[in-house]
Amino acid sequence: MQGGSARANHCADASGRAITPLVIAAGGSVNAPGAHANLAGAPSAGVFLSRPALTQPAAPSLKHRLEYLGLVVARGLLRLMPIDMASWVMGKLWRLIAPRLHRHPRALAHIARAFPDKPAAEHERIARAMWETLGRVAAEGFMLDRIAADAGRIVLDVAAADGAFAKAREKGAIVASLHSGNWEVCVMPAVGLGLNPAGVYQRVQNPLVEAELLEIRHRFYSGGLYPKGPNTVRAILSHIRKRGTVTLLADHRDIRGLVIDFLGGPAWATRAPAHFARSFEVPLVVGRVIRTGPGARFRIEAEEIAVPRTTDRDADIDAATIAMNARFEDWIRERPSEWMWIHQRWVKSGDPLPEKGQGGL
Repeated sequence: MQGGSARANHCADASGRAITPLVIAAGGSVNAPGAHANLAGAPSAGVFLSRPALTQPAAPSLKHRLEYLGLVVARGLLRLMPIDMASWVMGKLWRLIAPRLHRHPRALAHIARAFPDKPAAEHERIARAMWETLGRVAAEGFMLDRIAADAGRIVLDVAAADGAFAKAREKGAIVASLHSGNWEVCVMPAVGLGLNPAGVYQRVQNPLVEAELLEIRHRFYSGGLYPKGPNTVRAILSHIRKRGTVTLLADHRDIRGLVIDFLGGPAWATRAPAHFARSFEVPLVVGRVIRTGPGARFRIEAEEIAVPRTTDRDADIDAATIAMNARFEDWIRERPSEWMWIHQRWVKSGDPLPEKGQGGL
């Protein structure tokens, strides 16, 4: 919402449970129970703390510069439009173009594995709706500041995680999410909930594009953004010791992780979230973003995953990893068109067997 004061409407879900709206006033201040910080203006110090210890990337190539030019042009054109229009346009473009590309058959195969009883026409419908979702996410990624500043676009339903967030404010937490709805939005309430989020991300090969994407996102991560690499674990441990919250996407393929039953077949699962939660005795929270519409409007849900604490540490981590992915699977089956089916999560012939006790980072 541009200008004016923030407003909120109290809502309830289909079961009648009260849902707390996240209200973000113009300028980024958060009005929610426990909110006390500026969201859009969250401190950016520390965003590049892990960079000095990493190998410096090579100078950008001509290809990098052309890719970056395309990104800047796309961002400029999309930001000329209102949020909902940009989201709609990009969603329809992806829905039209992406099914003609090589990743579409992979998505269909994954959907068919998960839903063998559904007809091929339904698999196709889910895949095309997925592409539209991904197109919307791409456009909304350039509008994160506007989404955060527009009151009423994000509604919080995190009552199931209230206890975990209370602990997190005292000693930190691990928050894991998945590529569904618009995962970029999931971190937005964190500062307003009294947390100090740091993010872990996969580096982009193009250093110019990576710098641009970090510039867009860093305001939401008061604890910094850290690329996966040799120093990631050290940065995470340091942040948790400072009672910080670490956020990461945990639905990707990790051949150093655990093989589990997932969406119709054996799949690789990262043990990292459960590993950190178990090792540092902090809560493990899973969250998802649901697209509620019209346009770029969302509901964020979160709940705590129980982490066993027996004498067998590795078994505890495995049990929590399985429980976390079971929740992910429930969410994906509930709203299949909002998940990224193009990921290769499942075990392939020739994959190495994981070693016991690996953490996945």
